[in-house]
Amino acid sequence: MVAQHSPSHPNPNAQNAWPVYGHRWAVRNLARALAAPGGTRQAYLFLGPRQVGKSTLVRAFATALFCTGEAKPCGHCRSCTLMAHGSHSDYHTVAPMDGGDPPKIDRITGKLYQEQAENLVADAWLRPFEGAHKLFHIQDAQRATTDRFLNLLLKTVEEPPESTIICITALDRESVLPTIVSRCQVFDLQPLDHPTITQALVEGWNVPHEQAALLARLSAGRLGWAVEQAQRPAMWQERQTRLEQLWALLRADRNERLALSEQMAGRSTQLYAMLELWAVWWRDVMLVQAGGADACCNTDFRPELERQAQALRPEQVRDYIRTMRRVEQSLRTNVNARLALDVMLLRLPHLT
Repeated sequence: MVAQHSPSHPNPNAQNAWPVYGHRWAVRNLARALAAPGGTRQAYLFLGPRQVGKSTLVRAFATALFCTGEAKPCGHCRSCTLMAHGSHSDYHTVAPMDGGDPPKIDRITGKLYQEQAENLVADAWLRPFEGAHKLFHIQDAQRATTDRFLNLLLKTVEEPPESTIICITALDRESVLPTIVSRCQVFDLQPLDHPTITQALVEGWNVPHEQAALLARLSAGRLGWAVEQAQRPAMWQERQTRLEQLWALLRADRNERLALSEQMAGRSTQLYAMLELWAVWWRDVMLVQAGGADACCNTDFRPELERQAQALRPEQVRDYIRTMRRVEQSLRTNVNARLALDVMLLRLPHLT
């Protein structure tokens, strides 16, 4: 049986409202489809950056779909209660099994994908346990690269039984088979604005307003990222550690830089988080140089931003941002990580 999903955070909104911050146009369209007889599609594709709210929207849609109350979701019926506790028998999640970024698909992982796909096909044709529908959530479809999985997924999307709804989440259209995209109603979710994320953190997760505003700036419009940072103090401390590491490297010699390259080369998850953090930092330095300090994300380190903006030439910052982009693209195509990092760190500007 395909694995069940547990919710990652509480319902942030009031009774009878969808538990979604932002993305109101998508909520309106989905709610309108649920209200019209025969208005729902059998396949949906939700696109957008990581942690922007795709999975939250799918869970909210499923809750409203299963709800037996008059105002959907009512929050009180058996189905809403089961969804709130992550135990609804008609809601299923299929997720990548390797856990890597970029994914490392080997013989064992490919077998797991195949087993999940075969379970999906079999379960899709079983009758719902609780009501009229069952919903399958295919997470991170851009990482499902085995042919067997994709072919079985396509078959399910092409010929689902009337009681089954397929919801697929992915980063962008280019990462999903065109034949799958063409059979889905597509919702392209955009990053949220700062006030929406700030409000969500304060109201839904009791984050102090000052911290919420800073997280909103740093989140790049991804509420899920901001919530994760707020709930895990160790990640917040890691941010400061990584930035201080960057500042030290600006004054480090060649050997010290290569030592960090060796250390980070085999840590893919930490590496991508570091690259993302550094990219935002250099963007902020460039904004300060251009007179746009008020648009910076790292506002809690503004004195350091101003020092680096004054010490470096604008063309140095622009060139290094381009270098980082090229290195990140190379890493995602499975080039030698150590060599790519060597290039990136040796080209880091020097401060005296």
